[in-house]
Amino acid sequence: MNDGESGRRIVDDRFELQTRLGGGGMGTVWRARDLLLHRAVAVKEVRPADPGLAEYDPDSARMLRERVLREARALARVQHPNVVTIHHIVDGGPGTYPWIVMELVEGGSLADRLARGPMAPAEAARIGRGVLDALRAAHAAGVQHRDVKPANVLLRTDGRPVLTDFGIAAVREATALTATGSIIGTPDYMAPERVTGGDGGPAADLWSLAMMLYVAVEGHHPLQRGTTLATLAAVLHEEVPPPKQAGSLTDVLARVLVRDPAARPGAEAIDALLATAAQDTGGPGTTSYPLAPPRPPSAPLPSETVVDRPGRPRRAVIASVAAGAVLVGGVTWLALSGGDKGDSPSGSAGPTRHTTARQSPTPTKPSASTAPGGTSKPATGMLTPTAIRKALKAIEDETGRKTFGAFNVYPEYVSADAMVPGSKTRFDSYTYRPATGVDKGIIKGTLTSGSTPVSLKNYNWDAVPALLATGRKKLHVDKPTLTYVSIQPPSTLFDEPASIRVYLTNDYGETGYLQATPQGKVTKLYPADA
Repeated sequence: MNDGESGRRIVDDRFELQTRLGGGGMGTVWRARDLLLHRAVAVKEVRPADPGLAEYDPDSARMLRERVLREARALARVQHPNVVTIHHIVDGGPGTYPWIVMELVEGGSLADRLARGPMAPAEAARIGRGVLDALRAAHAAGVQHRDVKPANVLLRTDGRPVLTDFGIAAVREATALTATGSIIGTPDYMAPERVTGGDGGPAADLWSLAMMLYVAVEGHHPLQRGTTLATLAAVLHEEVPPPKQAGSLTDVLARVLVRDPAARPGAEAIDALLATAAQDTGGPGTTSYPLAPPRPPSAPLPSETVVDRPGRPRRAVIASVAAGAVLVGGVTWLALSGGDKGDSPSGSAGPTRHTTARQSPTPTKPSASTAPGGTSKPATGMLTPTAIRKALKAIEDETGRKTFGAFNVYPEYVSADAMVPGSKTRFDSYTYRPATGVDKGIIKGTLTSGSTPVSLKNYNWDAVPALLATGRKKLHVDKPTLTYVSIQPPSTLFDEPASIRVYLTNDYGETGYLQATPQGKVTKLYPADA
């Protein structure tokens, strides 16, 4: 790292550090500018909490450097839209600490989202499917993540999840960095078999995923106790209590959160269960990554804030213990990874006081007006017939595409999955904003089985205001903070016709929706208190 003109901090004569995004015991993540390719990136600066580590404990310093290099190599082996992309690594050789250059994910982390309250089961199921897809890709490449938790799931600005921080990932043929009898991970989300010193295999990552979804819908961790040792004891010896708010997710949580890894369903079966959970609760989206947008934050999180809520970032630890004797005697804990200071995880440009509206175009909380009777009514923004028609025309004109696998209208932007010409299954994602027009997203995917692309030519957009009014009146969502319209193509798998859906949700996770025909006739109501 060198200082450029006017005191600019430039790494490897190429990456200009701009804004601190987050940090913890293991270093700092920066928003940076790639001066060669003229794009924004995230740069992970690895620094131990004790700067004298290399001098008095060279073996630990060497282990840290090797761990960082392994993280980069593990990430490079997994190419998937739900896994953070690594662009470059800067390594000065032995005695130095590397820098990892990654894609910049602008929507904050799942931990940030959960700090504002629990999720509806369908929303959690959709995020769970995206993370599961990432894990399946990693497992196929021989990589186990070993630290799946809300802080390590980033959200793109359209709500799609991205798994990050493979710093303690185990690669099947290169696991020497895990000392004999040691366990690496975050205690709250660690599978029982890993607590006792075993490798655990892919099934252990699935436990962590299920526990994360439990926390997402329940708003608390069922086995978290006052100390780390007490939490580990609960993971080893206590049953996971049945969830109360999981709804359609109840079955998958009950089947995965069992101590015997051989008794857990495989990834394919879990994906089917999550797909059912999302569909049964009426979640938007029909693609292979049918994820809702991030809920608008109540306020930006300061860059130094520790989020003391369920799902908060916690310190990953290494427990030097003999297998089977975790809680019997002398346990020594050594922090190995960040997150304890917890502003934002690696690669995230989540809500900090440095984030500008242009840098993070996540929908902000709509302003409210007072409707008759004193109820709060969200501002419409893009949710008008004229705005929807303008957005649709702009996307069609820009892309030349007339059929869609998804079309979602939020107060501040429209997202669409436009079908690839000549294909009935493949799509590219696009976003329209009034100020910037049409932007192509990085997501390329295929529709889920049974979904049929739809033309929006004959949809009655003039019915949208009446549908919004019906939703505010009959869906019983108190003080909604997000209202959006989702166009649902027909599905032969679930025998569902094409429809327009209106969703209302609030900061307490209460969500209701209505379903209407493309011409605007209401056919189903799903109030929040049903």
